[in-house]
Amino acid sequence: MIDETKKRIIDEIIVSSLVGQRVDRVISLVADIPRAAAAQVIDAGAVLLDDVIVKAGKIKVTEGQHLVIDLTLLPEKQLPAAEPNIKVDVVYSDDDLIVINKQAGIVVHPGAGNPTGTLVNAVLALYPEMATVGDVYRPGVVHRLDAGTTGLMVMARTARAYDSLVDALSRRVVVRRYLALVWGEMSAPSGVIDAPLGRDQRDPTRMAVLAGGKTARTNYEVRQSFSLPVSCSLLECGLETGRTHQIRVHLATLGHSVVGDVVYGGARSVLSSPRPMLHAMTLKFDHPVSSKEMQFDAQIPADFAAILKKCS
Repeated sequence: MIDETKKRIIDEIIVSSLVGQRVDRVISLVADIPRAAAAQVIDAGAVLLDDVIVKAGKIKVTEGQHLVIDLTLLPEKQLPAAEPNIKVDVVYSDDDLIVINKQAGIVVHPGAGNPTGTLVNAVLALYPEMATVGDVYRPGVVHRLDAGTTGLMVMARTARAYDSLVDALSRRVVVRRYLALVWGEMSAPSGVIDAPLGRDQRDPTRMAVLAGGKTARTNYEVRQSFSLPVSCSLLECGLETGRTHQIRVHLATLGHSVVGDVVYGGARSVLSSPRPMLHAMTLKFDHPVSSKEMQFDAQIPADFAAILKKCS
């Protein structure tokens, strides 16, 4: 296995939704790093477009071009700043890792459009040693939750723990279970959604089911069905892979988008919610040092509970 702390290469083919964009914006988007960091990577000579070194961020891309970004050359000065004023709910910590119950509305790490005010910034104020663990812009981060998703995340405090957790995720032995409230009644009580995901050809900020995309599998089980005030279902979902927006895209593909998900489901006045009703409720993994099985469960937050209370 490649050590992600030593090597992080982004390899993308330019899709139609990115045509005409400046290459520095494309780098920021596909690598999920701030625009300033994209400029630094270009200055370091770490970006290739059709095997030619990119020397200016203003170059515009065309469909089908091959973009390669070497993020190992991000300069040290781009490390995220510690921000002690951001609240973070640490439910467990030891010398090797922490487990966090993430609140809604906070982005996990600095990226395109979010250079500060992230979970990583908050965590670095509590655990400054994590600044050197893993990816430069995502220190300690081994998996992510969308900004609107609540619930459990594990983060590494040491390089050893980071490597072990990344390996466990790649081998798909980390259990991640979610609760999702979706529109409509499911046609089956349980199932597996096996559909590859890639960047949406029409909107580069969205993901979509694409032939030739990355393998993505989500399993689900109906926990409860409701008819009032509108037909909807409470699902328990499990990730067999961990692609960006995976659960949201997969459920929307079935015609059952997550309540409150305006990106993949559109706005609806009934059961209106300011965020997707998606909660990471269970996280189970073997401790990266002791090998002890660790399991954490997080109750649904108040806003999710309030929406469920309206259903019958």
